[in-house]
Amino acid sequence: MTNEIKREDIKSLSREELESRFTAWKLPAYRIAQLLDWLYVRRAADWNVMSNLPKALRETLREQFTLQTLELVHKQGSEDTTQKFLWKLADGALIESVLIPANPALYGEASDRHTLCISTQVGCAYGCKFCASGLDGWKRNLDAHEIVEQILAVERQATSAKRLAAQADESASALVPASDSRIEPNPGITAAPPVARPPARLVDNLVVMGMGEPLANYDHLMKALKILNAPWGGGIGARKITISTSGLAPQIRRLASEPLQFRLAISLHGATDAVRNRLMPVNKKYPLADLTAACEDYQRVKGRMITLEYILIAGINDSLAQTRPLAALAKRLFAKVNLIPYNRVEDLPWQRPSEEVCEGFLAALEKQNVVATLRREKGHDIDAACGQLRLKTERALAGA
Repeated sequence: MTNEIKREDIKSLSREELESRFTAWKLPAYRIAQLLDWLYVRRAADWNVMSNLPKALRETLREQFTLQTLELVHKQGSEDTTQKFLWKLADGALIESVLIPANPALYGEASDRHTLCISTQVGCAYGCKFCASGLDGWKRNLDAHEIVEQILAVERQATSAKRLAAQADESASALVPASDSRIEPNPGITAAPPVARPPARLVDNLVVMGMGEPLANYDHLMKALKILNAPWGGGIGARKITISTSGLAPQIRRLASEPLQFRLAISLHGATDAVRNRLMPVNKKYPLADLTAACEDYQRVKGRMITLEYILIAGINDSLAQTRPLAALAKRLFAKVNLIPYNRVEDLPWQRPSEEVCEGFLAALEKQNVVATLRREKGHDIDAACGQLRLKTERALAGA
């Protein structure tokens, strides 16, 4: 009985790794550029569409690598155009990504900017009490290509939707008589066929805040982000990529040693050990003193502002008294605070505070000279809490 060798996915390889393979195959370097264009610009989902690659090379690539794509299981869109995607991986596991449009309030006008929130694990082992991601435990880490593919899959979906809309417009136009033209066509000139342009990048900001603890999947995450940052890959600037962690102090220090200037966000949700211990089991291993020291070490190396993510949960961490230790921590770390009203999760007891309470919390921080923002209605009308759509779907399938 022979054991089948597991093939790597092509989107898990760096350009240097591809160059090594192509050199061994005695192929010219320009073939690598063509391949990368198909993968990351044209978002090819099939070897056969790579028409400018020789057939023999396509067959070699097919034999050596997989070209996995994510299967869309379900898509939810909200009234403010936030969209949640539920994807099926090759092994049948489910993960989520959330596409968030730019907030006009942040930029002063409507914007085409889009932020994608991506997952790094199937499930989560850290068991934050308010989160749906870990309710059914941790299953596995995502491979690098499964992280990369979330961006490409969302952009394929957007391109497909635009194509359908354009076809509908063309069908409607065909019913309208063409207007009279005084310019006679020249029968001796044949119009050149239109050149197919690859769609522009839809996602220009990444937040690694979806399912799972990103820094618990450190190596795969770093490889994926370097591919998404590279000019030959996703082309997304490092400063437009934010990595969130629930507070893994050693990995925060490791992240500080990375040459790329990724942004760091701490999923804080409590500015005292008493509150964090109640909400986040990770705080018992890395209490606030350890977490704060790691963040200070990070800042000494990077000199970058940190974001403190703070989910407001009614009766738990939303009292004005909580603003004092939060403000003190934010000032110590030269951090800004992002307030997020809780998204209700089925089967969990936590509640979303009233709008008045959220606004009052924000005002109290600002009065203490803290840079703070309040997220306003980005996906509250969909299953926007991390892991919620996946959990509902898995339970529905199990019940069926």
